Amino acid sequence: MQWSIQEIARLTGVTSRTLRHYDAVGLLPAARTTASGPRRYDRTALVRLQRILLLRDLGLGLGDIAEVLDTDQGEAEALRTHLVSLRAEQDRLARQIASVERTVAALEKDPDTKEDIMAKDMFDGFDHTQYEQEVTERWGRDAYQKSDAWWRGLGEQGQQQWKARLETLIKAWTDAAEAGLDPASDEAQAIAARHAEWLVAVPGTPGHEQGRPDRGYLLGLADMYVADERFAANYGGTEGATFVRDVLRVYADQVY
Repeated sequence: MQWSIQEIARLTGVTSRTLRHYDAVGLLPAARTTASGPRRYDRTALVRLQRILLLRDLGLGLGDIAEVLDTDQGEAEALRTHLVSLRAEQDRLARQIASVERTVAALEKDPDTKEDIMAKDMFDGFDHTQYEQEVTERWGRDAYQKSDAWWRGLGEQGQQQWKARLETLIKAWTDAAEAGLDPASDEAQAIAARHAEWLVAVPGTPGHEQGRPDRGYLLGLADMYVADERFAANYGGTEGATFVRDVLRVYADQVY
C-alpha cells in the first residue's frame, strides 16, 4: 500500500512543503514518483518518518537525524532505542507535573507557609542539563541523547545508587593520592580498572558497546581532569587530579 504526499500530510500533521524538503535533502525519499510527478510513500517511508519526528522532538537537527538513521541497523531495534528515550521523557514530565502540583497545593493551603514547599520536591523532574552543549560538542549529539535517556531512566533510587558508587570511587582516588601510591602499583591500577568500568557503564560512552572505554576517550578525560578545575575539584584539586591522570595513563599503556 502506498500513500500520496497529501495523505501523509493529513495523517501526520507535517506539511507537504516539509515532506518535499525532507525528500530534497535525502532524509525521507519517496518510494516512487509517478509519471505525472506526485510522490508516493510506502510503509518503510512511514516508519522512517515516525523516527524522524521522534528524533526531531528529542531536539536533534536534520543532519544529526540523518546520521542516526543511517547508522542504525534495524527498524525495530532503532525504535526500541527511541522508546527508551520517550519513556524516560514521560517519567520526567510526570515527576515535573507532580512537582508543580505539590507546589500549587502547598501555596493554596497557606500562601505564607513557605516551609511546606520543600526545594527537593519543587524541583523534582527539572533535570540538570547544563553540560548538554559541552558533551555534544566533545562526543556528539547521539552520545548525549543516549546517556541522558539512560540517566533519566534510572529513576530516583537508581540515580542515588549511581551517585553513591561515584562517591566511593572518588574516595578511593583521593585516599590513594594522599597515601602517595605509585601510579603503576597494583592498588592504583585496580582503582583505574574500576574507573574504566564505571565510565563504560554509561550508554553513549565511546567504547560502551565493547565493554571498555576507547583509549583516546579515556586519555582525553584523564587530561581534562587536570585541565578543567571543575573536574579537578572532585579529586581534591590539581594535585589529586594529576595523580588520577598518571594512573590512567599507565592503565591505558598496560591494557590497550
